[in-house]
Amino acid sequence: MSLPKILVFAGSIRTGSHNARLAALAVKELMLAGADVTRISLADYPMPIYDGDLEVSSGPPENARKLKQLMMTHQGVFIASPEYNASITPLLKNTIDWISRVRDRGEPPLAAYKNRVFAIGGASEGPYGALRSLMALRQSLELGCGALVIPDQITVIHAHEAFDEMDNLKEERAANLLRRIAQRLTDMAREMA
Repeated sequence: MSLPKILVFAGSIRTGSHNARLAALAVKELMLAGADVTRISLADYPMPIYDGDLEVSSGPPENARKLKQLMMTHQGVFIASPEYNASITPLLKNTIDWISRVRDRGEPPLAAYKNRVFAIGGASEGPYGALRSLMALRQSLELGCGALVIPDQITVIHAHEAFDEMDNLKEERAANLLRRIAQRLTDMAREMA
């Protein structure tokens, strides 16, 4: 039986991003759960701000097409989402929006978000652990794109002190939750294959 393929990325490209650390740790846990994992950085897929007129005149940018095709080759996706002003980052929202606009001939709308399973998590230095960004991300994925997002999610509070020197989570409860999410995402992605 082939391993389920899971794509992992963070909604931040900032140097030293806590969410990039969370994404890296998710990769480790997903591999231990039996997944074939691809980790990317959105820095490698720059795109203009979504603009309907630009889409009409030029179509979706090539990087939106590449990301959409990459998502289509994976049965699962894990997104680590920072919190900006009680919501998701402009980078992450723009990425979701552009991917949602890529449609190949004969393909149903929002194909990149269908027939795969998503898991989400977030880390912030504050006491909410990016919870508000996860609420906005879940709404965008589930209601806006029709994606299946597992109910479990991880919020890493006080992220500046949450990771040890090996980039593992210090708090056992959080570490166990990430492990459970990774296993559930892997199991559900396997069912999608």
